Amino acid sequence: MRILVCVKRVPAPGSRINVRSDELNVDTAHLGFTTSPHEECALEEAAQIIEEHGGTVTVLTAGPTEAEEQLRYAASVGGTEFVLIPNDSGHDWDPEHTADAIIQAISGLEAAGGEFDLIMFGNESADAGGYQVGVRVAVALDRPVVNGIKGIDIAEAGFTVRREVDAGYEVYQFPGPAVLGIREGINLPRYPTMKGRLASKKAEITVIASEANPGRQTKVRLHQPEERITETKILGDSADAAGPIVDLLDELGVL
Repeated sequence: MRILVCVKRVPAPGSRINVRSDELNVDTAHLGFTTSPHEECALEEAAQIIEEHGGTVTVLTAGPTEAEEQLRYAASVGGTEFVLIPNDSGHDWDPEHTADAIIQAISGLEAAGGEFDLIMFGNESADAGGYQVGVRVAVALDRPVVNGIKGIDIAEAGFTVRREVDAGYEVYQFPGPAVLGIREGINLPRYPTMKGRLASKKAEITVIASEANPGRQTKVRLHQPEERITETKILGDSADAAGPIVDLLDELGVL
C-alpha cells in the first residue's frame, strides 16, 4: 500500500490572530504553528493502514521553509517519506496554485515510484477552510474523490468508505487509486514517542521546487472582527438576588 498524505502548516488552535496593516496576511510574529487537525487524523489513518497492510506513507506539504517542522512531526508519528514544496513568498498561494503545485509533485513522485493507492487530504484546512485543493487534485488526476470521510475499509477490489450524514452514514465503494478528504474524529491521533522524535531529526526531506502557474483567485482583504468582551455580573447569592433576576428576565423579554 502506497499512501500520500498532504498536510498544511496552520496557526495553532486558540492562537490570537492579528492581521497585518496591508490587510492581506496574518501577522505570524508571535504565533505557534501546527498541522491542520483534519490532516493529523489523515496521517494517523494512513499510519494505521500500513501497520495492518504494509507499505509507505509519504507526507507532503506546500509552504514556507519552516513547514519542515510539520514534516518532522509527521516522521515521529508514522510518516516514512517527506516532501516539501517551498513557498517563501510571504503570501499564501490560492487553491488553484496550491493544487497545481501538488499535482506536479505527485506526477514526479509517481513517475519515480509508482502510483499512490490513496491520496489523503484533510476535509478542509483549519485556516482558509476552502474545501478546494483535494477536489482539484483529484479531478486533474482523474481519480474518484470523497470528502468528509469517517471510516475506511480496504479489500482486494478497492475501498469502502463512510461519511456521516444527518440520518446516519453514506457508504461509497470504488477501486483505487483514489483521493479522500479525511474528517477529524475518524481516529485519535497518537502522540509521538521519544524514539519517534529522535528518529524524526534524521528524516530526509525531499524539496521539490514548484513551477505551477499562479492561480486566478485574488485575495482582496482580510477582515478582523471587533473583539467581543464579555463580563460576568453576579446578581446575588441569596434571596436578595430574586428581584434583580426577575428584572433581568423582564428585560430579556422572557416574562
